[in-house]
Amino acid sequence: MFDLISEYDTQLLDAFWMTIKLTALSAVGSLVLGTVVAGMRVSPIPVARWVGTAYVAVFRNTPLTLILVFCSLGLYSTLGMNLASEGPTSLADNNFRWAVIGLSVYTAAFVCESLRAGINTVPIGQSEAGRSLGLGFLQNLRIIVLPQAFRAVIAPLGSVFIALTKNTTVASAISVAEASFLMKNMIETEAALLAIGLIFTLGFVILTLPAGLLFGHLAKRFEVAR
Repeated sequence: MFDLISEYDTQLLDAFWMTIKLTALSAVGSLVLGTVVAGMRVSPIPVARWVGTAYVAVFRNTPLTLILVFCSLGLYSTLGMNLASEGPTSLADNNFRWAVIGLSVYTAAFVCESLRAGINTVPIGQSEAGRSLGLGFLQNLRIIVLPQAFRAVIAPLGSVFIALTKNTTVASAISVAEASFLMKNMIETEAALLAIGLIFTLGFVILTLPAGLLFGHLAKRFEVAR
């Protein structure tokens, strides 16, 4: 195993760095989009609630592989929606950026549901107090409801983002050179299958275990007293 690590050290670092970039960018995108969709789901406007509900129903029940392949082959290759300037790395750059968009859109549905559960834990009196002060729906949501909701769902959001880290392996379906893409190539050229599996298992444990511990600590640190 150590011989393989020394032989592929640069490629392993590059592959896991790609996984980290996919996770970080997709986490930000899904958090922003998921928050917007959660706001729509609790909106007093029926059309907004319907759109939010439809979004969650569609993307939560659609395979991630299908979403990424649609982004790469459908939006990029067929419709020509180019997200990178022309050049020798344009294909790789486009695949990476479409992978980020696909992962963000997919994960946002789970972020939305976690956040909506947090919104439901906020006492209704809090919202009524905000309305009595003259706050509109968006102001009430931003100033009063969401800060409390986020504190209540730190641990569930942590689980969503850990799952996102593991879901980045699906990006290999559109040739994004992350960890599982390298693992597949190593399996095709090396005979030490067990060692390869152990290397990548250890790599993902190193990525996800600290995140789990961090979110667990933050959940206890910012726990809402009831």
